[in-house]
Amino acid sequence: MGLLSRSKPLIGLDIGSNSVKAVELTKSRKGYELTGFASEVLEPDAVVDGAIMNSRAVAEAIKHVLFVGKFKPKGISAGVSGHSVIVKRIVVPGATSAEVDASIQFDAEQHIPFQIAEVNLDYQVIGPVGTGDPEMEVLLVVAKKDKIQNHTNVIKSIGRNADVVDIDAFALQNAFEVNYSVDSSATIALLNIGASLMNINITKGGMPLFIRDVSVGGNQYTDILQKELQLSFQEAEDLKLGKTGGESEAEMVQPLLESVTDMLVMEVQKTFDFFRETYPRETISQVLISGGTSRIAGLSQRIQETFGYPTQALDPFKSVTIGPKVDMARVTAMGPSLAVAVGLALRGFD
Repeated sequence: MGLLSRSKPLIGLDIGSNSVKAVELTKSRKGYELTGFASEVLEPDAVVDGAIMNSRAVAEAIKHVLFVGKFKPKGISAGVSGHSVIVKRIVVPGATSAEVDASIQFDAEQHIPFQIAEVNLDYQVIGPVGTGDPEMEVLLVVAKKDKIQNHTNVIKSIGRNADVVDIDAFALQNAFEVNYSVDSSATIALLNIGASLMNINITKGGMPLFIRDVSVGGNQYTDILQKELQLSFQEAEDLKLGKTGGESEAEMVQPLLESVTDMLVMEVQKTFDFFRETYPRETISQVLISGGTSRIAGLSQRIQETFGYPTQALDPFKSVTIGPKVDMARVTAMGPSLAVAVGLALRGFD
C-alpha cells in the first residue's frame, strides 16, 4: 500500500465519482513539472462513495485517458477512499520496531471494525508517548482487500498494473506539502470535496492528525436541481457550476444550492467538533479545499464565515510548473480537482 519508498515516475490515476483524472510529473533540480494530463467524465453512478460499481465503464474511461495523455510511465499510482479505508493514530506497547510490529499484529483488530484477514494493513511510527511504560504512537492505515482489488482489477483489465495503491487523503497531503510551505507547528485542514465523497485530512508538521471520509459531495447539488427543476443530469451539472441560466433561474437555483451547502458545512462542523474533542490543544489555522465541488460559488466563503478559519482553494500547481505540451487553460480551469491525482503521481518520487 502507501508508505513504501520508490523513485520511478508513475501515472497518478484518480478514479473519482464524477471523472477519471490522470497526471504525469517529472522531477528536476528546478522542482516538479506537469508533463502529461488527461481526464474523462464518467457516467452517473459508475463510482459511488469511492467504490467502482460499473467496472466496464471505468475501464473504458481509464483506457481513454491513458491513450489521450500519451504518458511515458507504464506504472500507475492509484488511490482508495471511503468507508472501507481507516486511518487513525493509536498507542501501542513497545520500545523497539519489533515490539511495535508484534503489538500492531496483536492489537490492530480492536481498533478496526473489520476482520484482520479482510484487510491490508500498514503503519508508521510517530514516536514515543513519553509515559513511564514504553509506548509508541503509531499511524495505523487499514484498507479492505476487496476495496483495493476493486481498483487494481479494473486497472489490470486494461493491461496495466497499479504499482502503488495509496489513500486519497494521503495523496491530498502530498499535493499540499509540495506546493505550500507552512510553519511546522501550524495545523491545516485539507478538504477534498468530490462528487460523492469528501476526504478530510487535518495535518500538522508533515503528519496527519485526523482523517475522515464523509459520504457527501457535489452529486447532492446536482440531485436537488434535477428533482426540483425537472432537469436532465447534464443540465443540472451545468447549472450547478453556473454555466447556464439567466437571472430569473438564478433566483430559483441559489436557495437550492445553499440548502446543500448547509448540509455539507454541517458535516465539516461534526468533523471539526470531533477533532477538537480528540485534540483540545490544537487550533486549525487554515482550511484548503479541493475537488470538483470546491468550485461551487460561495462555498469557501461560507466555510470561512462559519468556522472563522481562513479558507481558500488548494492549488496543486502553485509550485509545480505546467509543461509546454499540456493544455494550460484546461489544467488551470480544473485546478483543485486535480489535487489527488497530483499527490498520487508524487508517489513515484518518494
